Amino acid sequence: MSVIEAVSLTKTYIGGDGAKITVLDNVDLSIERGEMVAVIGASGAGKSTLLHLLGALDRPTSGQLRIAGHEIGSLSDDALSALRNRTVGFVFQFHHLLREFSALENVMMPLRIGGMDETRARARAIQLLERVGLGGRITHRPSALSGGEQQRTAVARALAADPSVLLADEPSGNLDHMNSERLHDLFAELARELDVAMVVVTHNQSLAARAGRILQLEDSRLTQIAMPEVIA
Repeated sequence: MSVIEAVSLTKTYIGGDGAKITVLDNVDLSIERGEMVAVIGASGAGKSTLLHLLGALDRPTSGQLRIAGHEIGSLSDDALSALRNRTVGFVFQFHHLLREFSALENVMMPLRIGGMDETRARARAIQLLERVGLGGRITHRPSALSGGEQQRTAVARALAADPSVLLADEPSGNLDHMNSERLHDLFAELARELDVAMVVVTHNQSLAARAGRILQLEDSRLTQIAMPEVIA
């Protein structure tokens, strides 16, 4: 069964002049475990809106969306929040690490908030930081980490609760080429090894080329495109 299943997903807003603005129009999307999907498109096309819907940060205007088997339209706000915290991990363009805490403490944070005891949370955080290549940097605060290390810490934090879905919004947008490539490789490895359904919104062709599918959001519609169009 698909981890993410969207049917006729539509999102509209009312503009300042009172006119209806359709950002997403009858979008269908199905994503399996272990699959990495890249979403590309022009700025303002609605990519972040799509990601917010898939991550249960927002609700669609119409259509159906199931996340890990749960139909979000039937959930209360509290139940939706609980589903999001339990099922979805987010990585954004800016790492949003807490400056006063170490890398280890940042990764432990969602686990401690979720009620996990300190010993187990510490062991889980260390395991994840080692997996992203930061085993020797766990006591460093964000200011002592490079941009690439900060973003990999953010990835470890997003994976802390063992989510079924990992969503990333321009994750390498602030990184240099070398750190971007390392992060891109990491995303591709994690999708396979952790059996997580991954959606990456990106303008980076190198990252998109690592995905199993590339989808383009244009004129409120989502369509699959061939690899050569992206990497040519």
